[in-house]
Amino acid sequence: MKLSTPRWWYVKRGGPAPVTRALLTPLSWIWAAATARRMAKGPGSEVGAPVICVGNVTVGGAGKTPIVRELLLTLSQRGINAHGLARGHGGRDKGPTLVDRGRHTAADVGDEPLMLAQDFPMWVARDRAAGARAAARAGAQAIVMDDGHQNPDVRKALSLVVVDGETRNDEWPFGDGKVFPAGPMREPLKAGLARADAVIILLPADLPQADPALLAMFGDKPVLIARLEPAAPPPKGPQVGFAGVGKPWKVERALIAAGCDLVDFAPFPDHGVYDEATLNMLSQRAAVYAAGLVTTEKDWARLSPAWRAKVTPWPVRARFEDQAALDAVLAKAGL
Repeated sequence: MKLSTPRWWYVKRGGPAPVTRALLTPLSWIWAAATARRMAKGPGSEVGAPVICVGNVTVGGAGKTPIVRELLLTLSQRGINAHGLARGHGGRDKGPTLVDRGRHTAADVGDEPLMLAQDFPMWVARDRAAGARAAARAGAQAIVMDDGHQNPDVRKALSLVVVDGETRNDEWPFGDGKVFPAGPMREPLKAGLARADAVIILLPADLPQADPALLAMFGDKPVLIARLEPAAPPPKGPQVGFAGVGKPWKVERALIAAGCDLVDFAPFPDHGVYDEATLNMLSQRAAVYAAGLVTTEKDWARLSPAWRAKVTPWPVRARFEDQAALDAVLAKAGL
């Protein structure tokens, strides 16, 4: 059974669930120590092509995948044969496997790789080094790895840390700084930033600017600002939305901000499987409001062909505010 992301993880000061936090804190020490030991193994092996790692220091919901898509697009537009690489979370294929949308489903390779494979060569591999080497042998001139900042197996030409820049209503991307499972951190912030070449702050389209207090946390580290923007308008008319992502409440906010007539919204666990009973329940709920069904591209990838015909996917895209700053960061990897 998959569990939803606790929203109290992202409360900046104190917040709810103090007893739960206290009980989980010893486990967070074990988690942090295990991560530190794993990263002490070294910089990883060369794989035959430069690897750009798009990772984060929190558990889910930072917006890595839209950034991966935008980097693949940027490199492809420069004439670079860029391939994507992911673990394939939620899929049964251990890889290395080149995703084939005509043959694979989300149950095979995971929802995010299946989504990205619509536009780019996309590999899944539990063994990231093996997957990167397979991509290089297949002609990849650059590899954009979705997640892996805490994986030491691959030598990275560039390590980018994506940070959710939404800080309103005392919501903070790092919560109060506690490590999983007492908080959202995969490792202490200082340790994660020490291995990063740059930070990407991802802002929603309706937030004017990044919080100065957040920007100040990164010191002299290069910081890029990207906007998560609608790639198309939301569907017209009343809609019942649903999403199984790291922070489903952000999808709800984004739909409303984009002008969607959202009459109801259902959150689900990240990468969760939608069974017939759940989808029928959503369909019945929509019928009550004479509404359509709308979800993310990632969730849509997990639906059967029959249900895809009944649900509208709402695409979003990450756009960098300063292309010159992105070019300067990519130049560090020789790209």
